[in-house]
Amino acid sequence: MNAALPKKLGEALLDMGLLSSDQLRIALLEQDKSGLPLGKQLVGLGFVSETALRDALSENLGKASVDLARAMIDPAALALLPQETAQALHILPLHYDADRRLFVLAAADCHDLPMQDRLREMLRVRLGAAIDLEILLAGESEIAAAIDRHYGYTLSIDDILAELEQQGADATQSGQSVVRLIDSILIDAVKAEASDIHFEPEENFLRIRYRQDGILRQIRSLHKNCWSAMAVRLKVISGMNIAESRAPQDGRVSFSVSGRPVDFRASSQPTLHGENIVFRVLDRQKGIVPLAQLGLSERAQARLTQMLARPEGVILLTGPTGSGKTTSLYAILNQINSEGINIMTLEDPVEYPLPLVRQTSMNEALRMDFAGGIRAMLRQDPDVILVGEIRDADTATMAFRAAMTGHRVFATLHSNSAVGAIPRLLDIGVTPEIIAGNLIGVIAQRLLRRLCPHCKRAVTATPDECRLLGLPDDTPAPRIYQPVGCAECHLTGFRGRLPILEILRIDSEADELIARRATQNELLRHARQMGFYALAEDGLDKVRGGETTLAELARVVDLSDRMFRQPAE
Repeated sequence: MNAALPKKLGEALLDMGLLSSDQLRIALLEQDKSGLPLGKQLVGLGFVSETALRDALSENLGKASVDLARAMIDPAALALLPQETAQALHILPLHYDADRRLFVLAAADCHDLPMQDRLREMLRVRLGAAIDLEILLAGESEIAAAIDRHYGYTLSIDDILAELEQQGADATQSGQSVVRLIDSILIDAVKAEASDIHFEPEENFLRIRYRQDGILRQIRSLHKNCWSAMAVRLKVISGMNIAESRAPQDGRVSFSVSGRPVDFRASSQPTLHGENIVFRVLDRQKGIVPLAQLGLSERAQARLTQMLARPEGVILLTGPTGSGKTTSLYAILNQINSEGINIMTLEDPVEYPLPLVRQTSMNEALRMDFAGGIRAMLRQDPDVILVGEIRDADTATMAFRAAMTGHRVFATLHSNSAVGAIPRLLDIGVTPEIIAGNLIGVIAQRLLRRLCPHCKRAVTATPDECRLLGLPDDTPAPRIYQPVGCAECHLTGFRGRLPILEILRIDSEADELIARRATQNELLRHARQMGFYALAEDGLDKVRGGETTLAELARVVDLSDRMFRQPAE
């Protein structure tokens, strides 16, 4: 079926209720005199706002739009286009992706082919290669204001800090510099693929750290005089109360960074030397990953597929904070998501919006908890339910009762291992009769740093490393890889992360063991007979495959039993 052609602008605005027929008639008469495009004529007459026009064009043409007041601009993109050219073409550079040869810009007219041809040729000459363009719609006056706002001001963190030192007590100028400093730090963190940004005041200075690949790394130390204005700016943009500094607060803010929406979840905590503020980076492009691209082993994918084939029951994901549970859950939901089923979630809070999925955030003001949310959700005709976290007996019981009534339920639970999830459920008050027959399986997950493919180095395993790998003494030592460090990985030797999983699939015999309150050892013994693979064993496979190191695996998983085990005969 052919896609519907976009309507004329006037018709689209009428259908959206943004314009009356009388106003359209007046605008068309004035357009005959002025020769202006209809959109500009409507804005000039005051019939529609430029923001409404932008959003209407975006919906009608099927083109993405951008709110430049909340967009963060990539300095690399600005550097490629002089201010005079941006003003002449009525465009604003947003982001330049050198790897994909993609230049993202904001423009009021996405069909201006002469502008696009001129820009492509200019960039080709400057960069020595053909460049693809991605155009986001924005209002013409928004673009003009943004050009004035961003050009002529450096967005380099070092240069902004130098400006702040020179401005001293000039509150007006220093306030503008602080705004740009915060913007630059947030942009830098997103480009560095950081998951968290820590602003940590000490007695005499401010420490800024990024969490990259699960490890905190200090990136800046600033004078303590900068922190007061920076803290106010961070609290203002995230919706916190700037007058309150003695109690913890939470906030949230969304920006367009590098041409795509990125959410930041903020948290402030009073400390000895001032408020400690942490921003969690929720990048939808990084957070929603197809299941096939998670980096699971073939064995783990096969077991997971087998569990997902069951039409009803509970699947639990366990692991500490930051172990990738949410990413895995969203990948699973994406895998099964379709127009034929109704997926509903209860989260605290919703981190990434998913199409077709009805997502609900827990609301303390309305006193809605997970158990009450599940009760309400069951009246909404769901096929699949996701529960953000099982914390108590009521939530767990409601989740299992939902499974008993024919629903598939996904949930997270805090336990150290997949087998340990069973006694954890019993401990919080779920009866074995409810668990048995309704639990599909448990997935325990951790994240390991992935060796940088550009600089990793092969070495011969030492005797201790051979013992950890489970090799007999008379086996030739294999080659494994070690980190080195290069510009691609910020000299860390690692770039990105990969999951390791242990998957406990519950069959009829395991149900019987659960029903009679079998010990963890009995459950583990049966799981081993069914091909259960522990976290350490999955991690060792990653080490043998050259994806990570034994030291990295030992940082995340306890390998002491293997270290002190007697040598294999």
